[in-house]
Amino acid sequence: MDPFGSADHLSSWAGVCPGHNESAGKKKSGKTRRGSVWLRRVLCEAAWAASHCKQSYFRAQFHRLAGKKGKKRALIAVAHSVLMVAYLLRKRGCVYEDLGCDYFERINQDQLTRYHTKKLIKLGYTVTLTPVPA
Repeated sequence: MDPFGSADHLSSWAGVCPGHNESAGKKKSGKTRRGSVWLRRVLCEAAWAASHCKQSYFRAQFHRLAGKKGKKRALIAVAHSVLMVAYLLRKRGCVYEDLGCDYFERINQDQLTRYHTKKLIKLGYTVTLTPVPA
């Protein structure tokens, strides 16, 4: 991993870094780089397999992004995450611990509560929230 100064440098070389070209509010092309064709293919296959594993962070990430951006862009995003995790595990020499399929619900708990409360009120219900003791 020494030839690559950072994980971002590696993802750029592999061709899975997110394309984001925006200037003065105008959104231009968001294409990814060409990069290493072989590594990109392997990462996409690994991302596809990871997105189909039950109860995993990568599955949650894929389904969260596929609804917004489409399956192909979500696949590249998961491939990017897989490469970042692999780089950091190799660099630090630690063991991978999955964040879980409910990671995004845990970090956005207040936002989800407000969203579902508004939905219920819009449907005509009176909502009273009481937290459950742990």
